[in-house]
Amino acid sequence: MSKQPILEFLKNGNTLLADGAMGTVLHQKGANLNACFEHLNITAPEMVQSIHAEYLLAGARLIETNTFGANRYKLSEYGLGEQVVEINTAAVQHVRQAIIQTNIPADAVYIVGSVGPIGLRLRPYGKINPTDLRTGFVEQIRALSQAGVDAILFETFSDHNELLIAIDVVKSIRETDGVDLPIIAQMTFAQDDRTLLGYSPARAAHELVKAGADVIGVNCSAGPSQIANILATMHQAMPNALLSAMPNAGYPQAIGGRVMYPATTDYFGEYAPTFKAIGARIIGGCCGTTPAHIAAMNVALQKPVKVEFPLQVTEINQEIESITPDNPTTLARRLMENRFTITVEIAPPKSYTVEKLVSSARLLREAGADILDVADTPAARMRMSPWAVSHIIQNQVGMETVLHFPTRGRNVLRIQGDLLAAHALDLRNLFITMGDPTKIGDYPEAMDNFDIAPSKLIELIKHKMNQGVDLAGTSIGKPTAFHVGCAVNMFADDLDHEVKLTIKKIEAGADFALGQAVFEPHKIELFLERYLAITGEHFKLPVLMGIMPLYSLRQAQFLHNEVPGISIPDSLMKRMEDAGDDAPQEGVKIAQELLRAIRPLMAGAYIIPAFGKYELAAEVIADMPIFA
Repeated sequence: MSKQPILEFLKNGNTLLADGAMGTVLHQKGANLNACFEHLNITAPEMVQSIHAEYLLAGARLIETNTFGANRYKLSEYGLGEQVVEINTAAVQHVRQAIIQTNIPADAVYIVGSVGPIGLRLRPYGKINPTDLRTGFVEQIRALSQAGVDAILFETFSDHNELLIAIDVVKSIRETDGVDLPIIAQMTFAQDDRTLLGYSPARAAHELVKAGADVIGVNCSAGPSQIANILATMHQAMPNALLSAMPNAGYPQAIGGRVMYPATTDYFGEYAPTFKAIGARIIGGCCGTTPAHIAAMNVALQKPVKVEFPLQVTEINQEIESITPDNPTTLARRLMENRFTITVEIAPPKSYTVEKLVSSARLLREAGADILDVADTPAARMRMSPWAVSHIIQNQVGMETVLHFPTRGRNVLRIQGDLLAAHALDLRNLFITMGDPTKIGDYPEAMDNFDIAPSKLIELIKHKMNQGVDLAGTSIGKPTAFHVGCAVNMFADDLDHEVKLTIKKIEAGADFALGQAVFEPHKIELFLERYLAITGEHFKLPVLMGIMPLYSLRQAQFLHNEVPGISIPDSLMKRMEDAGDDAPQEGVKIAQELLRAIRPLMAGAYIIPAFGKYELAAEVIADMPIFA
C-alpha cells in the first residue's frame, strides 16, 4: 500500500503527532553538549536510531531527521563542511532503520527533513549575503530531497527574511528536480510574542503563507501556554492555513550548571487537545521534550477535544493612525520649487554652552542662509550632541536644520530609536553618512561598529519609517516624514564607481545630496556626463554643492595635499599666495565666484566654514541676490 502524501493526509482533517527534541535526548544518552549532534549520524548511528525508535514507540508518526544544523556553515565550525550530503543522507536512513526496528508500517510514518537557520545573520545585520545563504540551503535541502524525505521542516527561525529565502529554495528545487516537496515553516518567538526582528504572529503567518509555505506554525519559544496563544493568533490571521505547534517544555532555566525545563509530561500532554482545537494538524515538541512528553500528548489526543485553557489572542487589526502626514520641510519645499538654497555647516561646541553658536547662527540667518547643517562629531572629535544643537537653533533662532546622522557607532536598534527621537524634536531633515572613523579622533580605541550602511539606512527611513513601520514591519503609529539626504562626490577619481554608489542611494529613496567641496566647477559636468552615459538618464537628484571658503595659503595647501577628494588648482593657490594678509577676503571672493559658477548646474550650495569661521561664510552669502 502506497503512503498517502502528507499534505493530502493533513487536508483530510487528520492530525500528525510529531516527535520531540533530539539534542535533549542525545545529551541524556551521553553526547557532549559542545559536540556536533549532526555528526553523530556518522559516528554514533545506533544512538540516533534508538532515539527515533523511542519516539515512534511513544506514538509519533512524523519523525524529523537529525539535521537541524547540517548545513555547510554550521558544519564548518567543526571542520565538517564537506560532509553535508553524507550527513544528511545518513540521517534519513537512520529514521528508516528505526521504523523497521519498531515494526511500524512504513506507510504510517512521515519522514521530514529538519532544516534550521544557517547560523549567520543576513546583511545588513550580519555578514552573509542572500546569494551565499541560498547556496547553503540548496546544498542541504537537495541532499534531504534526494534521500527521499516526505517534506522539509524549517524550524526555529527568528529572521523571516532568512526563512523566506529558504522557502524559495524549496520551490526552486521542486521545479528543477521535479519533486513533490511540501514545506512546513515554523518560526520562534520571544517572551513578548514577537520574533527577534519584531514580527507579530499574525504578520509572520501572512508572510509565510504568501511565500508559499504549505504548513505554518511555531516551535521552540517558551512553553505550551505561549505557543497556544501564538497559534490562536496565527489561526485568526490565516484561518485556512494548516498549522503546526512544537513548544519547548517550558522556559529553560539554568540550575546547578544544567539547563532544565519545568513542564511536566502530564502538563505538556494536556495541551495537545488545545493545539488541535485551535487548528494544529502537526503537534509535537521541541527543546526539553522527550519520548515521555510525546507519549503524554498521544494519550491526550485520544480523548475528546475540550479546550480548558483561556487563550489570549493578540490583536491583529492594529491600524496605523489615520493622520495627515507632516507638511514638507522648508528644505524640501525650496528644492521642489527649484529655489537655489544656501545651507551652512556648523559644528557643535566642545562644551555645554551654546551662546556663541547661537549668535553665529543668527549672523548666518541675517546674511541670507536658508538652512543650517549640524555636524555630528566631525573628525571623530568629542562635541555636544548635534540633536541638542539642532533643537536649540530651531527654537531660539527660528532656522530649520539638517541633522547629520552617521551610521557608524550605532546598532540597528539604537538607530530606529534615535530616528523616532529626532522626529519628536521636529528634526526632519537628515543627512545620512557613514561618519568619521574613531581611529582618527580623540578616542581611537572607541567602538566603531555599525549594523547598516548609509544606502540601507536611507531605504529603512524612506520605505519603512516614512510608511509607518519599523524595520520588522511593526507599526510605529503615525508615519515619520523625514527628508533624507546622502553624500555624493562628483570629483572622485573613479567616476564609474561613484555613479554606481549614487544610483544605489537614489534607488534607496534619497531626496537630496550634499556634495564634496568644489574648486574646479567644470568637473561637475564630467560627472553629469558620465552619469548620463551609464544610466541613459539625466541626473535629477538635487545637490547642494560644497563650497569651502579659503582663509590662508597654508589651509589651501593642506586641503589640496591631505584631504581626499579635494583638488585646488594652481591658479587659486597663486591668488591666495598673492593676497598675503588679505587672504581671507580673497577666499571670500573665490567662494562667491564658485557659487556663481555652480548656479546653473546645482540646486544649491553647502557652505563649509573651516574652524568655526562663520563670519567668512556670512560674507560669502551676503548681498548676493541671485540666490533668492
